Amino acid sequence: MKSILFYFSLLVFLFLLTPLSAAESQSSLHPEPLTLNKGLHYIDWVIIAFYAVSTIFLGWYFSRRQNDTSEYFIGSGQMNPILIGVSLFATLLSTITYLSTPGEILGKGPVYLVKDLAMPFIFIIVGFVMLPVYMKQRVTSAYELLEEKLGLGIRLLGAIMFICLRLVWMSLLVYLTASAITTMLNVGEDWIPFIVLGTGSVAIIYTSLGGLRAVVITDVIQTILLFGGAWLVIATISYHLGGISWFPTEWDTNWDTQPFISFDPSTRITYVGTFLSVLIWYIATSCGDQVSVQRFMSTKDAKTARKSLAIQLIVSVVVSITLALVGFALLGYFKEFPNEIPAGIDLKKDADKFFPHFIAYHLPVGVSGCVVSAMFAAAMSSIDSGVNSITAVVMTDFLDRFGRTPKTEKGHVLTARFLALGIGAFVVLASSVMGEIPGNITAVTNKTANLLTTPIFCLFFFALFIPFARPMGVLIGAILGTTTAVLIAFSGPIFVPNFNSNDLDPISFQWIPTAAVTVNIASGSLVSYLIACAEKNRTRT
Repeated sequence: MKSILFYFSLLVFLFLLTPLSAAESQSSLHPEPLTLNKGLHYIDWVIIAFYAVSTIFLGWYFSRRQNDTSEYFIGSGQMNPILIGVSLFATLLSTITYLSTPGEILGKGPVYLVKDLAMPFIFIIVGFVMLPVYMKQRVTSAYELLEEKLGLGIRLLGAIMFICLRLVWMSLLVYLTASAITTMLNVGEDWIPFIVLGTGSVAIIYTSLGGLRAVVITDVIQTILLFGGAWLVIATISYHLGGISWFPTEWDTNWDTQPFISFDPSTRITYVGTFLSVLIWYIATSCGDQVSVQRFMSTKDAKTARKSLAIQLIVSVVVSITLALVGFALLGYFKEFPNEIPAGIDLKKDADKFFPHFIAYHLPVGVSGCVVSAMFAAAMSSIDSGVNSITAVVMTDFLDRFGRTPKTEKGHVLTARFLALGIGAFVVLASSVMGEIPGNITAVTNKTANLLTTPIFCLFFFALFIPFARPMGVLIGAILGTTTAVLIAFSGPIFVPNFNSNDLDPISFQWIPTAAVTVNIASGSLVSYLIACAEKNRTRT
């Protein structure tokens, strides 16, 4: 109860720091441009600094209760399912989604919202088919489930693929956060390493200290900040336009053509492609990613894990719609006041930059600090979860599995903390190369961070649902599935001579999950079946 009161007080304090002049800045119902600020005010920085210090305090607070790695990694398996559900959402949201959704809606069109229609199907498949099987075995690392059926080699393969996936994902999101902050500060990209260092350091410190409990609690705070920050932008634009005239009533000229279905694989986004892509990605992430499985394992049983999943999906839909409204509002505002568009930035080509620019230069002093805190929150919620999950995998699947860890529980916890620090430091360094990948945030994310999502899930699918699965067949399936994902993601540079980053890829990134999982399961099942038949024939003879 004391912790809840502290979190509530924190949020109240942040918003009380917002000057009253914010509510008095415009009283006319006639659309008028917002006053252009010079960037973040010192009050904004006070709010951001207070938020950073408070999260480190939380990490220290929860570190006092840790006596073993079960508490550090899965909260002793007794955590509140509602908190876990919100944490799952915050972890998978990240700065990538927070920045990309308004930019995608503003610059490309609203078909991205079709993903919300997949949520009921995701809940049924994961909640009633997958989770009952997973929750029968209580594990710290999800990849322990692979060894019993498919052997040590497949377990280590899954662990290595997960580590690679999360390292790339975290590196990408801290780079994107830093890039957005440079837009807010109106400074050059040479500042990105310093911003990355600041953001990453805070997340790494409280994660390495507090373990999963600190991660989950801060994720809840961060989700509130994210949601509140988005609505502050919507409310500010609506107030200055005298209503919701920004809401589109017809297809905007700034948007792409986004058909229901297309037999041209280069079509960037379609309704059907978006639905299938999100459906497969969510199922794969929920059932194959240590970040998700670790949280399910921190609940009491399959029923409570299912409740956490429901909370995650509900919050995801609400925030998805909210961020889409932010995109609509930004488009309406800058269409109304085209002179407010910064020099050198195009409303379509640079759509991802308008959200961070609006936060820093058009929101009232204090409000900007709250929203920037939300952006930092999104980045840190993903860094903390990724670092904690990778640490759990390294400890369980490598050090513990081969008897390389300290003999005492306190030694285990200390080793885990040092591993968390080292992993975080690697992410900070690796983020410097992420700016070389072309495309908007949505495309870049699908082309990099999501490449290994479906191959990892397929390992679990074979282990838990294919009775004749064989390690060699699973390995071949993983290789072919990953190769398929890479060929689609980079089909432009690979297959098109003199490919320009502004051109459409021959095969859209939205088909990566669908094609990869199909090739993986089909080839792995075929090879496994042939091996099983051969073994059966040898037994008979």
